[in-house]
Amino acid sequence: MPKIFTPTNQLRLTNVAVVRLKKTGKRFEIACYRNKVMAWRNNLETDIDEVLQTHTIFANVSKGQFAKKEDVVKAFGDKDETEICKEILTKGELQVSDKERESMFESQFKQIAYEVSTMCVNPTADCPYPPAIIEAAMRDSHYSVKPHHNIKQQALAVIKLLKGFMPIERAQIKLSISFVNKDGEKFTESFGKVKSLRVENEVKTDYSHTYVVLVEPDHFKEIEEIAKKEGCLLDVLSNREMGSSSNCPN
Repeated sequence: MPKIFTPTNQLRLTNVAVVRLKKTGKRFEIACYRNKVMAWRNNLETDIDEVLQTHTIFANVSKGQFAKKEDVVKAFGDKDETEICKEILTKGELQVSDKERESMFESQFKQIAYEVSTMCVNPTADCPYPPAIIEAAMRDSHYSVKPHHNIKQQALAVIKLLKGFMPIERAQIKLSISFVNKDGEKFTESFGKVKSLRVENEVKTDYSHTYVVLVEPDHFKEIEEIAKKEGCLLDVLSNREMGSSSNCPN
């Protein structure tokens, strides 16, 4: 019985998810594990070996055809194959059926709504919105899922979008700022210009002056830098400070 000849420029793979990127007029594809592509894009998977079936650049995965070296160099320069795979994985288009794409987008849509729900509050009631309310608002505002952006990025974009449709604000961070053996007036001088900062409590002792404050997440780095400069102690008491959800309408 004659041996079956397999060309050396071909590799047969089965049960794969294909991610395709067109660049410099050529098509480049990588073979991935089906359930890992979105996990990588959402930063839930960080090990590239768990995502790729092989660190190989293809011209056509289904036919097992490797990309020509000269085409790869023209498109990606002197990057190694793993870095090229990462670029294709991040920027490329996941090849799925219409039914799979619809299911994937719906799943992402719900994940984004849940993320927004955990990040934000209804400022009127001082409590979080249920994910179902966020989903409905996203549909009313005609938000479209961006498959190449991770969930956190899209959630932040949705928050900006929904501010034009409903009362919604980022949940504040609760911090403790302590000045050891320093006058408490130093607090106002140092932190008084930080936007959104609100003092919730103030405690004085013979040895320290501590402020418990609420601030929007976007200003945390600014506070962190000031605290470091002033040599005061900074503690995060709560990452998402909000009122009781029992105050919210169902």
